[in-house]
Amino acid sequence: MVTAISDPILDIRNLTKTYKGGNVALGGVDLQIRKGEIFALLGPNGAGKTTLIGAVCGLVRPSGGTIEAFGLDVEQNWRQVRRRIGLVPQELSFDMFDKVIRQVRYSRGLFGLPSDEARIEEVLRALSLWDKRDEPIRKLSGGMKRRVMIAKALAHDPDLLFLDEPTAGVDVELRRDMWEQIGALRARGVTIILTTHYIEEAEEMADRVGVINKGQILLTDDKASIMARLGRTEAHFILAEPMTAIPPALAYYPLTLEDDGMKLVYRGGDGTGKGKREVAELAQDLTRNQIAFTGLETAESTLEEIFVGLLTQPAEAAA
Repeated sequence: MVTAISDPILDIRNLTKTYKGGNVALGGVDLQIRKGEIFALLGPNGAGKTTLIGAVCGLVRPSGGTIEAFGLDVEQNWRQVRRRIGLVPQELSFDMFDKVIRQVRYSRGLFGLPSDEARIEEVLRALSLWDKRDEPIRKLSGGMKRRVMIAKALAHDPDLLFLDEPTAGVDVELRRDMWEQIGALRARGVTIILTTHYIEEAEEMADRVGVINKGQILLTDDKASIMARLGRTEAHFILAEPMTAIPPALAYYPLTLEDDGMKLVYRGGDGTGKGKREVAELAQDLTRNQIAFTGLETAESTLEEIFVGLLTQPAEAAA
């Protein structure tokens, strides 16, 4: 399911991209982004994430469809739109022999903005780069280089920021610092679209999540709605005595026997709370039928499990 929203800051309609040789990277993508949200776009390598970002940022020429940003057609108002967009690409892109502060100043100047040393200092301090401002970039660690890329993207104060795998190759501490800065950007009203392989980051930080695979958007929705609609419940009843077969009285439930009949496993629910209710009812039915159990463990689906499940079914089934 792709959720439509009113007055989006970014409105993509039927976007297609076919490369020479017939490789279809985008196959009719529709996507709308709300102002001020963090939107996580999830998908495996080659799904079309980077192509989609490149199309919005002017790095990839679409084969068809339309893109509007800030109410303006991107193709017809390219310069005006691009000034308001920041991009942190996957690949490091700067003069490795230049100093950190010079590269950030240069990025601001590229968008025709006047010099503002106070703003440059603010950006560098926010990313813990101020003490490294006069260092040649080549001497920095991989994580610090990634921070320089983010500083370059923020130097012209964009309203819409794309982060393409921003924490790839970054250690846990630096990743945590980056997410703090992303949270601060949202607090200032910046709209953020990110791609990530770290699904726990999307689960923690994003307001909405989209899943793309083979150039098709499989769904977009609020995290809570996705969990409610597609989540499942699993419960393990540890039996006091082994069971050789599931009794007819319990045939209503989606049950299997495991561990040589010592574990009765429920896997079901539809994401609306049905699973939890059925587990409670099952526990009562076990007692009513004098089937003793010594332990009970329950778990709900994670976003990662839902994501993997979507990638293993056809796009029309996910919709």
